[in-house]
Amino acid sequence: MRPELIRATDLLRLNTPAAVEEAIGLLQNTVYSFSMKVCGHPEDAEDTMQEVLYRSVGHLAKLHTPQELAVWLYTVTRNRCWRMRRKPASAPAHMLSLDELMPTDDELGLLLKDAGEGPEGNLLHTEQHHLLHQAILRIPAPLRIVLVLHDIEELTTEQVAQILDLQQGTVRIRLHRARLSVRKEMSRLLSGEDSGKVDTRPKKPGSARSKSKQRPGECRDLFANLSEYLDGRVEPVTCDQMRSHIEACPACVAFLRDLRAAIDRCRSLEFPCDSAVAPRLRAMLTREYLRMLLLPARK
Repeated sequence: MRPELIRATDLLRLNTPAAVEEAIGLLQNTVYSFSMKVCGHPEDAEDTMQEVLYRSVGHLAKLHTPQELAVWLYTVTRNRCWRMRRKPASAPAHMLSLDELMPTDDELGLLLKDAGEGPEGNLLHTEQHHLLHQAILRIPAPLRIVLVLHDIEELTTEQVAQILDLQQGTVRIRLHRARLSVRKEMSRLLSGEDSGKVDTRPKKPGSARSKSKQRPGECRDLFANLSEYLDGRVEPVTCDQMRSHIEACPACVAFLRDLRAAIDRCRSLEFPCDSAVAPRLRAMLTREYLRMLLLPARK
């Protein structure tokens, strides 16, 4: 969970004008940043932030734990984003299968060649930030929302399932596909490929998809469970078996390293709220919150 939400919960308990104003400022950035990651449009994110916080101000005093605050805030924000979201022009025509997400022999060859440092290592941080955001917006919305909530907002599988009204097993499946999809989109963007148009024609023998199917069975089994392995959610015996295979398979080592790097990049993605808008809204919401608690506002 974002430390900002834990801090905001502690501040709201103090019920002082200064603490409330700081807490609302933290919530502003959380809602705005989340909206940008899901929708990708500053105007929509700003409108969402204002509406969500207006709706939330009467509930904040009733939310006593960071967990309660997170579930409430992300549920309301997610619903607002879904109503307003615009479908990206580069949105895929369909959700890729695991076989389509599995790297081709050529891609694995490049990963092995760049094992020391991926091709993104030479990019400026700002360019990485932009490309990562574009990669996230290119994946299907049902996968994107799970990735943002779990890997970027740092919520647990149980919390994500509660917010999205899904089974925890469904969340885990979508999270794995989302991670693989972002890694693939990032790879395409870095190589200059345009993944905006998805080729739905049947693949011929020797195509990228058929090459990925030729990977050894153990590699394909490992590939289907990599997120569970990375998150420490597999049984010890299975974990040992997977580790033994990885250590003996350079291609799997390279791919696992690349997937882990993609997850780490996602966790660093942030969008601060516009400093020209935030103070006015924060002051107004603070006054309203204190009025509801019958407390005097700070002069």
